[in-house]
Amino acid sequence: MKIRNDGRELGELRPIQIVPNYIEYPLASVLYKQGKTWVIAAVESDDNVPRHAKERSEGWLTAEYSLLPSSTRPRTPREARVGKQTGRTVEIQRIIGRSLRAVVDLYKMQEMSIYVDCDVIQADGGTRTASITAAFIALAMGVEKLIDVGRLAENPLNDSLAAISCGIVQEFEMLDMNYSEDAMAQADLNFAITGKGSFVEMQGTAEGRAVTMDELSRLLKLAQKGTDEILGKVRETLKTIDVKLPGDPE
Repeated sequence: MKIRNDGRELGELRPIQIVPNYIEYPLASVLYKQGKTWVIAAVESDDNVPRHAKERSEGWLTAEYSLLPSSTRPRTPREARVGKQTGRTVEIQRIIGRSLRAVVDLYKMQEMSIYVDCDVIQADGGTRTASITAAFIALAMGVEKLIDVGRLAENPLNDSLAAISCGIVQEFEMLDMNYSEDAMAQADLNFAITGKGSFVEMQGTAEGRAVTMDELSRLLKLAQKGTDEILGKVRETLKTIDVKLPGDPE
């Protein structure tokens, strides 16, 4: 029986499309499509690091996130025009940065900062999780180029990373909710999970009712299944442009 408004099974991801090198000018870039949520992630680097990183002889990695005004309906006001970032934007870009740093050895990036920009060009739910995945893809491509040109001696990535949402909607446990499902969810959870199966970021909110331990356990397994599938698609795409991820055979 089809329960979901787009015809998917409860544990089925939205269709994923990954377009590497989508923008010409950055060190690396990707267009990541997950259903009707589309994110452009781009990576740049320089030799300026924050004081705390310099004192520890480490590099640094940070992220920025934004919704294009036309990515939503109704239109989202441009934050530069308003004069400040919303609390949601600040929260999400911190989540992206923390998630990426969890799979990076900053010591291998001494005296280097890497910047990851995530711009949502179309939003239909799951923009923060799609941005984390897109950011990781662009980062993997970027560090490969930095190694190729001799700016990095070795790859600082120690694991792969993907993120996914799941939740409870009308008593059904669902993977990868779109906006309409998310809007009526009784529970909404977001997970960033490494290729080795470690949980980097976990966010959860019960909106309609409390979540039981058994439900949480099933949702964790559902999220693990989803990120495993996403990373499989990521590896397939990166293999076509000769970019290896941690865990790939030599």
